Amino acid sequence: MDCIQSARISCAEEEPDGDAGFSQNCCAFASTGITTKLIQNEVNPLPSRVRRTHRIFLLSPANLAGVRAGYILGARAESNLACRLRRTGVTLGELFSFVSGLYFRGKLAYATAFSAPPVNVPGAWVITANEGLLAPDTVVTLDRIRRWTINDVDAGDPRYRSPLDRDCQLLSEGLGLGCDIVLLGSIATPKYVEPLLQIFGERLLFPAEFVGRGDMSRGGLMLRSVEGSKELAYVPVVNATRRGQRPPKLLPSVVRRRKPITYDAAGRHATE
Repeated sequence: MDCIQSARISCAEEEPDGDAGFSQNCCAFASTGITTKLIQNEVNPLPSRVRRTHRIFLLSPANLAGVRAGYILGARAESNLACRLRRTGVTLGELFSFVSGLYFRGKLAYATAFSAPPVNVPGAWVITANEGLLAPDTVVTLDRIRRWTINDVDAGDPRYRSPLDRDCQLLSEGLGLGCDIVLLGSIATPKYVEPLLQIFGERLLFPAEFVGRGDMSRGGLMLRSVEGSKELAYVPVVNATRRGQRPPKLLPSVVRRRKPITYDAAGRHATE
């Protein structure tokens, strides 16, 4: 088992301190003696003739102040997910897929399908309110999630900005120039674009078809892309048009979908 896998397993078993963030979670860019080895030996910038052959995705977080978040964070929450969150923890990907529904589920499925990261580097990272970047398979608990609700995702708030800047800088240095970074999140506001653009510059891309679409439309678009094995076109965030007219509605999917699941105030399936 390599050192990176060992770091990821150990971090999944032991929850990191809130201020340790990226440097203690499930990636190789950690201040545990792995950083120098990784940057120098495993993820060196690629030769110019093969640059930009890798791609990773940065996923915006779910809204923890919404109704669905209350189904698992509330004191009366009794669903299976809520109970596991309290006892042993759940993965960040599973949690945000429930809280955000179609939008985050689409982002996670899309990143899983189309990421092309360097060796031993996760293909997707989730932006958090005050812990910088975390991999979707990071195990989180209720106490940890509640700490994320203390502050907003605001580019002017150092509680959000400082950990994010730190982790993006580590990621940028580790990936070198041979990897594109694609933002799967809002590009119309500065809360993600401003800090990410400052560090990644022209390597920061976003799906051109996101312009003018709402969250649900973007989620559906990404799921359709996965179903059809057709990747979206990306454009640099630098000097891009980030606002536009709403595009036509998506055509009905040819894939039969399950009937939406509804929940009661305790976070249980309405059919239970």
